[in-house]
Amino acid sequence: MAKNLHNKIKALRKQNGFSQEYIADKLKLSRPTYIQIEKGEREITISEAKKLASIFGLSLEDFLRKEISKQPKVVLEAEAKKGQKESGVRIIMPRANVKKFKEVLLYVLSKVGAKPNIGETALYKLLYFIDFDFYEKFEAQLTGARYIKNHYGPTPVEFKKVIENMEQKGEIERVKSRYFQYDQKKYLPRREPDLSNLSAKEIKHIDEVLARLSDKNANELTEYSHSDVPWRVHKNGEIISYESVFYRDQDHSVRNYEDEL
Repeated sequence: MAKNLHNKIKALRKQNGFSQEYIADKLKLSRPTYIQIEKGEREITISEAKKLASIFGLSLEDFLRKEISKQPKVVLEAEAKKGQKESGVRIIMPRANVKKFKEVLLYVLSKVGAKPNIGETALYKLLYFIDFDFYEKFEAQLTGARYIKNHYGPTPVEFKKVIENMEQKGEIERVKSRYFQYDQKKYLPRREPDLSNLSAKEIKHIDEVLARLSDKNANELTEYSHSDVPWRVHKNGEIISYESVFYRDQDHSVRNYEDEL
């Protein structure tokens, strides 16, 4: 096994927001035994390595590599400084897109945020399908958010930065809960969404996605997103192209192309 793999396992677990109990349960190990793995006191078997690679959404080859794919740096437009130089990939989210993303997020939370199955991971997937389904149906962006292929499914790269901004303004509250035996991170809206920023068509679309998917748990949504063409055709760490929705299979496509012939 790769040297210092235990450090990578710990980093991937934290990056994905998984608890030690969750990973131990998936590996069918006790928590103390799993802790030995993170400390480098116990080697993992090939079958455990394959299981961990699957949990983190990686190929076995990528899992055994030393490096972890880096997240691009996200900057909201209001924070961007002219002439400022930064190393690595830098994504600037325009002010209008920040506003739209906030209101969509607040609307989704007002509708389904109280459901016990809707933690942060499930929320990522709902936002992904809201944005990518809208693009497939109308060939236009809804929030303009970018999604990265990141271990356990499509992840909105601007999410954490926007959440921090909303927490500072008292628009949202982050809470911890338990879903069955697992730790879960949830978000509660502290104000009503401003629906003047959303069209009737956009609201109807969001409602349809939530009606279709919001009863699924995080694992079910992750598996569904993993089988979607936009996630499958990109490499880990890549920004997922919206254009790839036009190559979806019947299980994921939301547009009736036959009616357009």
